[in-house]
Amino acid sequence: MFSELSAQTEGSSSLLGPPASEDPGPVYDRVVPAYSLCSDRFRLGERSFGRQYAHIYAARLMQMRPLLSERATQKWGADVRIRKLCDLQTGEQCCIVGTIFKHMELQPSILKEISEEHHLLPQPPRAKYISEADELILEDELQRIRLEGNIHVDECVTGSVFAVYGAEKNDGKFTVEDYCTAGLPSQTPRPLLSSDRLVLLASGLGLGCSHADSMLGLQLLIDMITGQLGDQGEQSGAATISRVVLAGNLLSQSTQDKEASTKAKYLTKKTQAGSVDAMRLLDELLLQLVASVSVDVMPGQYDPTNYTLPQQPLHRCMFPLSSVYPTLHLASNPHQADIDGVSFLGTSGQNVSDIQKYSSMDSHLEILEKTLRLRHLAPTAPDTLGCYPFYQKDPFILEHCPHVYFSGNAPSYASKLITGPEGQEVLLVTVPEFSSTQTAVLLNLRTLACEPISFSAFSAHGDDESEMNISH
Repeated sequence: MFSELSAQTEGSSSLLGPPASEDPGPVYDRVVPAYSLCSDRFRLGERSFGRQYAHIYAARLMQMRPLLSERATQKWGADVRIRKLCDLQTGEQCCIVGTIFKHMELQPSILKEISEEHHLLPQPPRAKYISEADELILEDELQRIRLEGNIHVDECVTGSVFAVYGAEKNDGKFTVEDYCTAGLPSQTPRPLLSSDRLVLLASGLGLGCSHADSMLGLQLLIDMITGQLGDQGEQSGAATISRVVLAGNLLSQSTQDKEASTKAKYLTKKTQAGSVDAMRLLDELLLQLVASVSVDVMPGQYDPTNYTLPQQPLHRCMFPLSSVYPTLHLASNPHQADIDGVSFLGTSGQNVSDIQKYSSMDSHLEILEKTLRLRHLAPTAPDTLGCYPFYQKDPFILEHCPHVYFSGNAPSYASKLITGPEGQEVLLVTVPEFSSTQTAVLLNLRTLACEPISFSAFSAHGDDESEMNISH
């Protein structure tokens, strides 16, 4: 896609031609798209952590019950009986709507770890915490009931809201014959654009790590975006990049010094946190970008902001150089915006990584599609994923279907275009971690075509035959 746009310009071989005259050549104006921020529901006002987390589950079920009831009548007929748990009758075929709780023996519990009477050792970290002994329990406002039958236990996670169809047996368990989720919400039609306009997605810059090759690849990426890399053809292609979105983990995990808070103050008096130099470097890199293109900066797991979702934007005081430009937009995580009428919604990847630990799903793209069909960004929050204790409304419920739904810090690039029953079209994109893959993603707003662009710098493993390569 990017190479095709670059090849359309004459003079693509100017780098190998004779010395040019004093004429600087053509000037390419960057396309400036219409932009509208839609992340107000993820911005926190006054913060109070004195509430119980039961309120967010109650608000989630209250908001999603009408959606699930409507889906149930569409799937099982208008005459289907929709009961609450307190009205269940043994043997009656009916539908119940509730929140899934997944009982997991291997799930880490701080209560188990600090229990002195059992003398338990802390569990070792695991890639996954699922086992064959896991059970599903459905809860509503008053009661709970165990589920069995035709439902995939390994794929479900705590916090998902389901409508299940079946009957309660004599043993007190509900035998599931079928189930459904809320499905895709309604979508605003995507506008028809007359020209190609690109959005670049990148995540996991990992500043502060010791890999020199990742810094070289990052500088090549910046030079490509700003038009300082390549000939006139590459520069004309770079001019079509209308916006850059950085999806979290701008700093490396190595900048997180957890021992500093436990050390005596006199031992750390003359030391400096590792994140200070990394933030200074980030500011210098952003300065190169924002002088040429608009940039959305989302925080991630290792960035200096609040840990719980929704993560608030990084403070402007940490960017003394780049914050003077109006093209720097400090965004929240999750982040939602309309770019030339194309709706973008995405996270820095914590919600996807958490679901991966507590389900049998391994593909980030599969999990991304699962959350879209559940109509919820982070179903495992607040059980295994930290979030703010909302009590009136759950902001992670999807009220409108985006055109582009992305997740950052994935192990590899993947994309998929899915369609809904009402004609919705959603492009799912997993944005790879740049520090380990040297790969970013280019997306065409006109066609929703998507492709990775890789900057393979010199190998860090000492391979003498390695070469620097740029591919797209």
